[in-house]
Amino acid sequence: MPSRKYQRTRSDHASEVAEDYVEAIADAIADAGVCRAMDLVSHFDVTHATVSKTVGRLQRDGLVETSPYQPITLTSKGKRLATKSRRRHEVVKSFLKRIGVSESAAAIDSEGIEHHVSDETLAAMKQVLDSGLPMKQID
Repeated sequence: MPSRKYQRTRSDHASEVAEDYVEAIADAIADAGVCRAMDLVSHFDVTHATVSKTVGRLQRDGLVETSPYQPITLTSKGKRLATKSRRRHEVVKSFLKRIGVSESAAAIDSEGIEHHVSDETLAAMKQVLDSGLPMKQID
């Protein structure tokens, strides 16, 4: 029986693609007013078939709406996930930069960390960003 830490990691991996795609769709809509499959092909540097399969899964999961030859839109559930993912990403990236990681490394590293950081760790990162490091408690 696998331990809980591995179960959580597998679960995190399963949601990574959905989170990345809804973020990218939200960004494309914010930038250009519309998101098309080719925008995602270019953004992720993948094939049109890969985007079609992924968008199909997102549609099945209620995160996006689309039809053949039409733009991709986020459902309210997809918008919530995109917002949550963006916030997590911003906290992790800002935290990494605060502790001295370069802008370029923080941008790359935050792309992976954001999917695996627990809510507890994310809250602690945000606390450090807002208030600095906590004073060490004396036992």
